Amino acid sequence: MRRFTVQPLLLVFVFLAGSLSAQTTAKRKLMPADIYRLQTLGDPQVAPDGQWVAYTLTSVDSALNKRNTDIWMVSWDGTQSIQMTSSPDGESQPRWSPDGKYLSFVAARDGDKYSQIWLLNRKGGEGIQLTKLKDNLVDYDWSPDGKKILLTLKTPKDTSKPKTPKPIVINRYQFKRDVEGYITEKPAIHLYVLDVATKKIDTLTTGDYQETSAAWSPDGKQIAFVSNHTEDPDRNINSDIFIMEAKPGAVPQKITSWKGSDISPEWSPDGKQLAYLRTALDSYSAYEEYYLVLQDITPGSTPKLLSKSLDRPVSNLKFSKDGSSIGVLVSDDRERYVAQFNTQTGAMTKIIGGQRSFNALQPQSADNWLVGMSEPQLPSELYAVEKGKLRRLTKHQDAFVAPLELASVEGFQSTAVDGNRVSSLLFRPAGIPATQKLPTIFYIHGGPTAQDEYSFDLTRQMFAAAGYAVVGVNYRGSSGRGLDYSTTISGDWGNKEVKDITSAVDYVIAKGIADPDKLGICGWSYGGIMTDYMIASDTRFKAASSGAGVAMVSSLYGVDQYIMQYDNELGVPWKHIDKYLSMSYPFLKADRIKTPTQFMVGQNDFNVPSPGSEQMYQALRSLGIPTELIVYPGQFHGISVPSYIKDRFDRYLAWFGKYLK
Repeated sequence: MRRFTVQPLLLVFVFLAGSLSAQTTAKRKLMPADIYRLQTLGDPQVAPDGQWVAYTLTSVDSALNKRNTDIWMVSWDGTQSIQMTSSPDGESQPRWSPDGKYLSFVAARDGDKYSQIWLLNRKGGEGIQLTKLKDNLVDYDWSPDGKKILLTLKTPKDTSKPKTPKPIVINRYQFKRDVEGYITEKPAIHLYVLDVATKKIDTLTTGDYQETSAAWSPDGKQIAFVSNHTEDPDRNINSDIFIMEAKPGAVPQKITSWKGSDISPEWSPDGKQLAYLRTALDSYSAYEEYYLVLQDITPGSTPKLLSKSLDRPVSNLKFSKDGSSIGVLVSDDRERYVAQFNTQTGAMTKIIGGQRSFNALQPQSADNWLVGMSEPQLPSELYAVEKGKLRRLTKHQDAFVAPLELASVEGFQSTAVDGNRVSSLLFRPAGIPATQKLPTIFYIHGGPTAQDEYSFDLTRQMFAAAGYAVVGVNYRGSSGRGLDYSTTISGDWGNKEVKDITSAVDYVIAKGIADPDKLGICGWSYGGIMTDYMIASDTRFKAASSGAGVAMVSSLYGVDQYIMQYDNELGVPWKHIDKYLSMSYPFLKADRIKTPTQFMVGQNDFNVPSPGSEQMYQALRSLGIPTELIVYPGQFHGISVPSYIKDRFDRYLAWFGKYLK
């Protein structure tokens, strides 16, 4: 009898132990509160000896409802990871001294009004404050001998708050910009040299100009920088590259003459050439891509456009350590890969790519590179690329993804009614059979000159975790498909993009992926604009959320920051009102809209200001279409307060849950 009483108890314990074990390994769905766990890596810098990499790691402090950034190091072999700073003040811009003994960084500590440069001994110890600046530090660069630091300083804006503020007097063509607010005068940005030993600062540039992207020549005798010296910089996109001797009183020489933009100069290791990026077009365009250019430093020398025939945007250019090649990141149809151009022949070699997105690039040796890279189910980490092979260095994101059941991501192509081939990404929720039709949300990217890539996408993963199939569409206007693909929507908004998104909708319905009775659409910025266009063009959507969008285009002339785009792309409203009105059909024909739509915007958004959302909200409210308007206090175009980001996710899920489920 005892035997029969003990056996069931053993079975119970075995069952419970097995259940507990299963519970500890079970995955869960992503939730809005997970935004507090997600960390971001940035600004990686390889030490002069190539054996260490410094970088920033940004975390969210949920108690203080803010982000904090610290400096970390990881060894090149990936075996050691060290946190270098832990101050609540936040640190940024890590840079190695040329001898590798010190790691400098930027921070505002101990009540400093302005950020200062601090030094850390690589072997350890407390940070030592190097500067006592009374201007805003934009950037800095160690001289090759380590004795001086090139400073880029911006004249500070008066932030005092008198009891009765003075009137804001405006007389500029470009008079507002997101975050910056009203622009009453153009603050000067000039170059200075700090003597590390004596702390003496000498002025290099003066005048009513803004000098940026400054870098020492390898011999420490010259400095290259970018500036716009035209009569009225507000009215053009020009920026040229200048070279000057690294001493007070030296006269800068302009070495480029392109009427468009020349940016991001990088010295060759022998100091005889500069590589830089140039706009494809020499006049204003909102649909721009950059080419890689190589040029001798002699004024008037002929530039070599190395990547023009590639017809894809390149970025993050860096010379290899031996100067034989220039590494770049190339955006190409949902991917961003690493390539290098031979400096002698101009030939391009693809180093590493695939269905992922590379986002940072630094040389480690003649053949090896440091990269940042993200994949659809893994946020960005740092990797070594050694002779084309990828090796992971950091593992900060493992703790974030470990408990999560994430969506799979696959690409597909659809054909628009006019024959255009459209590339898209599909996020499939985990644990749901591929044969099951799902409520589907089209999350449309902004820009429009951006592209959805095979990278970790928190918003789309959040929707997928709630049981939705999620689609990202690289409509015409997007980058990664060539200049013509981007520029084809110029002056014709809400036409070809609608055809492209519609083709993706038709595709996922025809393939049995989407439930045609449970379609939603959502987006921010140009994605919000496209949401407005889509719900005014297609009544199949049962729910929508439009973030920081505009539908009555003419109403934002002089209200947002895009005056150059209006004047150059559309023309002035008093001469071209028909064009403005034709593109304002979501507002002017709002009575065609049947989709319950949520509108969101930052209260202080000067990029796409709140009237764009408020007008559409009022139109739908007046028509009796279910709608709501959420305004985030004190926020600009990008919502940055962590609790507001969580709130936005909560409201997305509640709104779509109400109408699609």
